[in-house]
Amino acid sequence: YSLLYCMRIIINFNHLKTLYIFLITLSLTIFFFSTIKVNANTFSIDNIEISKPFEIKFDKSQIIDKGFDKAFFELMSLILNNSDQSKIKNTRLNEIKGMVETFSIKEEKFINEIYYVNLGVSFNKKKVFNYLEKKNIFPSIPSKKTFLFIPIVIDEKKKDLLLFSNNKIFDLWSDFKEKHHLLDYILPTEDIEDFNLIKDKFESIEDYDFKEISKKYFLKDIIVALIFKNEKEVRVLSKISINETIQLKNQSFDNTDITDDDQVKQIIKQLKIMYEDYWKKLNKINTSIKLPLLIKVKHSDNSKISSFEDTLNKKDLVNNFLISKFDKNYIFYRIIFNGTPTEFLKSMSYDNYFFNTDKKTWVLK
Repeated sequence: YSLLYCMRIIINFNHLKTLYIFLITLSLTIFFFSTIKVNANTFSIDNIEISKPFEIKFDKSQIIDKGFDKAFFELMSLILNNSDQSKIKNTRLNEIKGMVETFSIKEEKFINEIYYVNLGVSFNKKKVFNYLEKKNIFPSIPSKKTFLFIPIVIDEKKKDLLLFSNNKIFDLWSDFKEKHHLLDYILPTEDIEDFNLIKDKFESIEDYDFKEISKKYFLKDIIVALIFKNEKEVRVLSKISINETIQLKNQSFDNTDITDDDQVKQIIKQLKIMYEDYWKKLNKINTSIKLPLLIKVKHSDNSKISSFEDTLNKKDLVNNFLISKFDKNYIFYRIIFNGTPTEFLKSMSYDNYFFNTDKKTWVLK
């Protein structure tokens, strides 16, 4: 009886041990492969797709590392202009992993002995900014924007223009779209009235503001690309209008055939890079500017305090903030801001936060 009893204890112990190992393994797997902590101080990159043949020495951690690498460079494509991206191409994997805040496996599957995984990776903003600042690179806020885009081909020899028909820039523009592009474009519909209006302005086309056309699309921001072609080159004058401010950009393409699809695609690629870089320049964060701001908030309204802190967390230009002290009436915040006081006040006003700035310590109204 005692021997049978001891055997049962051993069997039960082994079952419990197996169950314990399983639960520990499962919990570690969930912790390691599906971290879900998310906050406003991160850059989130989703739909990172990686695949690898399932071999004898298959190592899942190597796939995850490859996903980190791919996600990092996708993030850099979003927040850095084209020339700065080359400065970080040799970033080491351990540096990248040091900036990862969280990640999760969205989907994984095996098809024909190939392992496929879809990752979501979040990077700590402050660590990313610090890394780039050490390399003297200033990132941009990754903000989406939509433009009305009007490409007009001008044949300088024939003194004629192409707007819709036989205009390959118009035809192929929407075919070239990268995942990291921040700009979306709406092309005009083939309206004969618009064509005649533009044709009537042929002699003064470079000075025409195109407002009569843009108002039809309820868009104030517009890019007009005047594509001058002759026997030697193609010259593109881009008129970029944002908030009533116009920026002119010139580009030249030697020995380019405006009727050849492949060559036109190269023109489109270069134009989109230029437009993306210009938009990023407007949204650049100078992380070397660290402006300390002192703000006090009445602590009688807990929901207002919580909302205020949440708003600060979401501001890309807010480098950091902390509570420096408090008294019976106020909580005192010290905020480090990557910009000027005017930029801070303007940014906070978008969320309906206004301040009394008469004294050194501002007061939230």
